Formats: sequence, C-alpha cells, structure tokens
Amino acid sequence: MSDPWSRPTIKDLQDVLESIERRDGMEDRNVERLELAVPAEILTTRGNTVSAMTREISRNGIGLFHKGAVSLGEVTVRMASETREYKYRILLEWCRPCDNGMHMSGGRFLSRDSSDD
Repeated sequence: MSDPWSRPTIKDLQDVLESIERRDGMEDRNVERLELAVPAEILTTRGNTVSAMTREISRNGIGLFHKGAVSLGEVTVRMASETREYKYRILLEWCRPCDNGMHMSGGRFLSRDSSDD
C-alpha cells in the first residue's frame, strides 16, 4: 500500500487533468499561466510538510496538486532545481478534491522568502 501523503506522480497529474472538463467561459483569468509540473513541498503554518507537484504558475500565483486536503491560509511552497532552492510565501485560497484522493489547490504569491541552499 502506498503512502497516502506521498508526492503525486506526473501520471497522477495527467490522469486528473484529463478527467477535468474545461468549459468555455469558465476560465476568468487576467494573467497568463504556464503549465509547470515540478516536485514541490507545501509547508503549513502548523509545521506539516505535504509533498506536491506544481500544475501551473503565473507572475501572481501558483497551482498545486497533492494527496490530501491542505488548510487554506498562508503556506510556504518550496521548489528546487539542481543548484538552487526556491521558497515562496503563498496565500492558499482554494483546495478541491479530485479523483483517487488527489487535491488541487491554488493561491497567490505573498513574497519570495529566499533562494538559497
């Protein structure tokens, strides 16, 4: 049995995104978003770490994909490249269940904490 809080795979992300209907006129977005699927971690104010994948990113916010619900409010999202770690303070504004215990969430950037390590 797999860990219910483990990071979703790219296949998990693709399966859920394919199952979601995109309806005309439902996307009321003022800022262009780019698809982005990289490993991330959500650090909650309670000190919990939730493994996640990014779904999309814009200059104003980020969309995430993870197992289990995450409480709304301020969180820190960490992403890493081979040479740097990025930490962003996010105001998580929504979190919705999807298939197979997965959840999608999204929020707006408050500020960048650091880019070190």
